Amino acid sequence: MTWRDVPGSWPLRGLFWAVAIFAFVMAVLPHPPRLPGEPSDKIQHVVAFATLTLLGSFAYTATGPRKLLARLSLFGAVIEIVQMIPALHRDADVMDWAADTIAVLAVLALLRFIRGRAKGSPASD
Repeated sequence: MTWRDVPGSWPLRGLFWAVAIFAFVMAVLPHPPRLPGEPSDKIQHVVAFATLTLLGSFAYTATGPRKLLARLSLFGAVIEIVQMIPALHRDADVMDWAADTIAVLAVLALLRFIRGRAKGSPASD
């Protein structure tokens, strides 16, 4: 299956990339805006990468979960590397990268479970 086989994949891909760009910009802003409820940095990472994983899995259906995991984990690592630039006044943290990767793994595992249940349900026969 290729992207041409998936109806409506272009809007999802656009949304995926918009969210990815937003996450990157927010991660490298020297003074990002405060969010309602002031969630911790780790929670923000988990929410961002869970969202990216969900969008990515539907926007890029021909991309296997291992590739999606590798690419999103790499994206998280790149964010942490960019945060090392002194002019940004940000702190890189390997635990942020770990939170990103764990969020991706958790969403991929949940999607696999849901898809497996859907395939095994009588309604899908």
